[in-house]
Amino acid sequence: MTAEFSTDAQQLLDFIDQSPSPWHAGRSIAVRLLAAGFRRLEEGEVWRLEPGDRAFVVRGDSSVVAFTVGEAVLAETGFRVVGAHTDSPGLRVKPRGAHAEGSMLRLGVEVYGGPILATFADRDLSLAGRVGVRTEAGVDVRLVDFPHALVRLPNLAIHMNREVNKEGLKFNKQTELPLLLAVADDTPPEERLRALLAERAGCEPKDVLSWELSVFDVQPGAVWGPQGEFIADSQLDNLASCHAGLSALLQAAPEAVAVAAFFDHEEIGSESHKGANGAFLPDVLERIALASGLDRTGYKRALARSFLVSADMAHAYQPNFPQSYEPLHKVFVNAGPVVKTNACGRYATDVEAAARIIRLCEEAGLPYQQYVHRTDLGCGSTIGPMTAARLGIPAADIGNPMWAMHSVRESAGVRDHTYMIRLLRCFFSTGA
Repeated sequence: MTAEFSTDAQQLLDFIDQSPSPWHAGRSIAVRLLAAGFRRLEEGEVWRLEPGDRAFVVRGDSSVVAFTVGEAVLAETGFRVVGAHTDSPGLRVKPRGAHAEGSMLRLGVEVYGGPILATFADRDLSLAGRVGVRTEAGVDVRLVDFPHALVRLPNLAIHMNREVNKEGLKFNKQTELPLLLAVADDTPPEERLRALLAERAGCEPKDVLSWELSVFDVQPGAVWGPQGEFIADSQLDNLASCHAGLSALLQAAPEAVAVAAFFDHEEIGSESHKGANGAFLPDVLERIALASGLDRTGYKRALARSFLVSADMAHAYQPNFPQSYEPLHKVFVNAGPVVKTNACGRYATDVEAAARIIRLCEEAGLPYQQYVHRTDLGCGSTIGPMTAARLGIPAADIGNPMWAMHSVRESAGVRDHTYMIRLLRCFFSTGA
């Protein structure tokens, strides 16, 4: 394993471990952009852009659009956009989730997206998110996290669930998913939770007004395999694509306007003010065009010359379950980026988009694979189709192969992450 592969993989694991919630992921992205010399723009301010400028915008803490302005004329070259998402399936604490049951203090949770719920059992879990705090000036939203194990979802002993190995581990979402936090005492449950949050937020418990809290696994990411050829961590879907897109943007020297867009809420449909099916990306692209001196017609000309790469993870072949894969479209870990297609439009890739990505891989000397979902199984989707439709630009859906997608502990290949960074860097630098 070369140093580049190992370095890229470790940087990815560090990025994920510093991003236990989508709001923390937004902060991690912003920190790296600022360190690389990007400046933060605010949507309520006037933007002025010049060739060579590098900037980013944050909406709702967890969605970020970063871009570089090249020397080429925007109306003639268009935008080169890479899109990914910062959220992952999991559990979210309810607004009034703290309650006592028997002798235990529990936290009620809602299911966010489509996680594999059984994988949360018997793990070292904790909480991360943001808290709305009362201040003299109004309300301040602060990120919080508990870096050590704080809550747990203990399994039911096999002596009380004899069929678990035949029928699988199943949880009733309402009654069996509440997390164990502490032994109950005379303090009202909500007061105990507020005290914990206030300590992390740096305020008084009475000033904690609201919260959004994700449940995450505190086990750090790991490299595994005889030659260290695999990685395991939470949120590979889709923070691996975010890290690849961010790394590519920081390394590229594009002549055109290069854009890396990272959205929250993909796992629940993207229908929000900061989701991919909202106005965030169109707003930013239009403002880049106007701040670069284009009029409305010039902006539309730029869109007509633009291309989108939707980067989201792909289903690697797992030989224990051969019946779950399309026989002629198996994709393998450490065998290169995957071009994803679906005849019903669940992926955005068409024949021209596929050809453009394949040509880029060939020019960059990268392996590539092509994936089609098994026809008799429902196919997931990405931000690709909705973003392409909203902007009116062609798009390709690509991703790296991985195992156990939507598990609390996912696995992928070390080589593939470097391959994806190289591919996206080539896309930003030379186009598709």
